[in-house]
Amino acid sequence: MTAETILGILIPFFGTSLGAAMVFVLKKKISSNVQKTLTGFAAGVMVAASFWSLLQPALESSEAMGTWSFVPAAVGFLIGVGFLLLLDEVTPHLHFNNQEEGPRSGLKRTTKLILAVTLHNVPEGMAVGVVYAGFLSGNAGISAAGALALALGIAIQNFPEGAIVSMPLRAEGMNKGKTFLFGVLSGVVEPIAAVVTVLAAEAVVPIMPYLLAFAAGAMMYVVVEELIPETSEGKHSNFGTVAFSMGFVLMMVLDVALG
Repeated sequence: MTAETILGILIPFFGTSLGAAMVFVLKKKISSNVQKTLTGFAAGVMVAASFWSLLQPALESSEAMGTWSFVPAAVGFLIGVGFLLLLDEVTPHLHFNNQEEGPRSGLKRTTKLILAVTLHNVPEGMAVGVVYAGFLSGNAGISAAGALALALGIAIQNFPEGAIVSMPLRAEGMNKGKTFLFGVLSGVVEPIAAVVTVLAAEAVVPIMPYLLAFAAGAMMYVVVEELIPETSEGKHSNFGTVAFSMGFVLMMVLDVALG
């Protein structure tokens, strides 16, 4: 595994850690408009990354199938959505506004939030691992810059997640050092999932289109089920919509320019 690959795998984790570090500079609660802006921006990044960094390479690497080249992308995408549906049946939903619930639910609520964020980070780590495995194999039409673009995009998306894990803990009285540590730990699973995927590269390559599409489906599920509803909750504002557009364009530019 090259140093370039290791750095790329760690970039999303750095995004989570930076978000968790916001506990040192923000007040105990994130304002509704800031929360909607961060969530909308993350949603835009994930939608763009799902297509340009995952679905498009999946379709291109299946071109030899001719008319049926769409099958791996379609099947992988639906399996990814199904996987997250199953995950949400056995774990709490990733509702960021949980931080605004009353104190009566206490540590149990925040523990569930940390668990939800941590488990939702697994497919994102797999997504990074899959694109780097594709790059290293040279058979998936993925460049080093394209893999880096996805890693940067997920890191941007992870920033609000890190903050939204640590801030509720701080609001409940936990000291800043511990809240930062819990926020960081919620992102540890991403590089682990990425490394496991890259190490299994030889087995992964034959089903690369399916795995790329699987990651896209999982990410799109999070956007539709969790992120977009969060941007429209409470008093109406356009913060989330504008931020979504900015996130989408930024990720599109990164992927097209670097890829």
